Amino acid sequence: MTRVSLDDVKRDAEVRVYLQRGEEFLGAMGFTEHGHRHAGLVASIAANVLTHLGFPEREAELGSIAGYLHDVGNVISRHGHEQVGAQLALGILRRLGMPPEEAALVAGAIGNHGDEAVPVNNLSAALFLADKSDVHRSRVRNQDPSTFDIHDRVNHAVQHSFLRVDGRRRTVTLELRTDTASASVMDYFEIFLTRMVLCRRAAAFLGCRFALTINEQKLI
Repeated sequence: MTRVSLDDVKRDAEVRVYLQRGEEFLGAMGFTEHGHRHAGLVASIAANVLTHLGFPEREAELGSIAGYLHDVGNVISRHGHEQVGAQLALGILRRLGMPPEEAALVAGAIGNHGDEAVPVNNLSAALFLADKSDVHRSRVRNQDPSTFDIHDRVNHAVQHSFLRVDGRRRTVTLELRTDTASASVMDYFEIFLTRMVLCRRAAAFLGCRFALTINEQKLI
C-alpha cells in the first residue's frame, strides 16, 4: 500500500476537476466560495488542530486530506454532498493506493461534516472545526452589498478569523473580528448558532472546551 500524502491528493487531476466544477456549480446557485482556497485552508486548519492537540503526525495528515476533499461531492449536488463526497473520496484514495483502514477514516470524516453531524473519529471532529471556522469576506462572491442575503452580510462583515488551539489548556477558540456596522453579532448567531453548538461537540470529542470570541468579547 502507498502512503498517500496531501500533495498527492492536490496533484490528482480528478480531484482538481471535481473541486473546480463543484465550485462553479455552487457559484451558479449563489453560494459562498467552496473551491481550492477553501479546501486548502480547511486542510491546513484540520491538520493544525490535530497537531497542536498532540495526535500522531499521520493522523494529522489524514485530517488534512479529509479537509481538502470534504466538499468534493458538490460536483454532483449540494444536497447530500457530504455522503456523495465520502463515496467519491473513497474511490479516489483507494485508486491512489491508500490502505482501506486509512481511507475509511477519511471517508467517515467527510461523510459526517454536515450541520447535523456527530463526530465519528478524530478526523471528523477536526474537519468540522476547520470547516466552520472559515468565515471571511473573501468568500463572498456578490459584490453588491445592497443585494446581500444574511450569509453574504455576515461573511462580508468578518475582517479576520482564526481558530486558536491550546494543547496545554485543551481549548479551541474561534476568534473573529467583525464590522458590526455591516452585520450585528445577532446576525452571526442567527445563521451560525447551530454550527457553534456542533463545534462545541466536536471540541469535546477531542477532549477540549470550545469558545467563541467576537471583537475580543467571549460569547461562548
